[in-house]
Amino acid sequence: MSAPELAGWTHVYSGKVRDLYVPADLSAPGAGEKVLVVASDRISAFDHVLSSEIPDKGRILTQLSLWWFEQLGVPNHVISADDGVPAEVAGRAMICKKLEMYPVECIARGYLTGTGLTEYRQSQTVCDVPLPAGLVDGSRLEPAIFTPSAKAEVGEHDENINYDAVVKLVGDPTARALRSLTLDIYTAAEAIARDRGIILADTKVEFGLDPATGEVTLGDEVLTPDSSRFWDASLYEPGRAQPSFDKQYVRDWLTSPESGWDKASDTRPPALPADVVERTRARYVEAYERLTGRSFV
Repeated sequence: MSAPELAGWTHVYSGKVRDLYVPADLSAPGAGEKVLVVASDRISAFDHVLSSEIPDKGRILTQLSLWWFEQLGVPNHVISADDGVPAEVAGRAMICKKLEMYPVECIARGYLTGTGLTEYRQSQTVCDVPLPAGLVDGSRLEPAIFTPSAKAEVGEHDENINYDAVVKLVGDPTARALRSLTLDIYTAAEAIARDRGIILADTKVEFGLDPATGEVTLGDEVLTPDSSRFWDASLYEPGRAQPSFDKQYVRDWLTSPESGWDKASDTRPPALPADVVERTRARYVEAYERLTGRSFV
């Protein structure tokens, strides 16, 4: 799905999932200070944007982010999800403050898995943070750790970096603020999710400087299945990979013989079967409903 044309807005950028717009009339008061962020139904896996889409995914991600912004009490970039949002993208778009984004993916890990587990098995560290011996896939990390990465271009892998590298990128005061805010957000969200029977294993957040206030401000999406690893607490069992509320069905099918796709190749993955699309949508809906206590309609 290409970025839609929206009256009064000019499309300026498309990422894997989101399309960004600026006001068409930049001479209007305050126009240069805001951006329209539209979440599409696109889905990516293994650094490829797939030809298949997941129905309602854009609305789910947007509504879940808005719910989390309300829970966190941290300065964020949302101006409005209603007033001024074009009708064509209502429910999956937000008018936001234009931030000066920091070139750091801020990741908090409360459980050991994924790329963190791979590094741990090699060096008993994650992003140079030393960890105890004897941990396994799914082990809880107490306290949670800050494991940043440097942002990469679309289609490239983000590069894990250590805290000293963050200091070099943004300076010591900002690095300390990013680490503190990231861990505070994770700690608050982990407790909220746990009360709803869901484990928040890790999450990625992004921040920028708000030129109007001088504050480090939370931007992009927050605590969605695209940016976080959610597990069903009732199925949690350290020592194995945990079922997750995200793209698991997509990744599993793409790496299965049925897909016929070679992950190591440069070819685009094939279209997803209808049952994989539907099961993936159902997982996104379940995550939204269990976390918020609301019905998705």
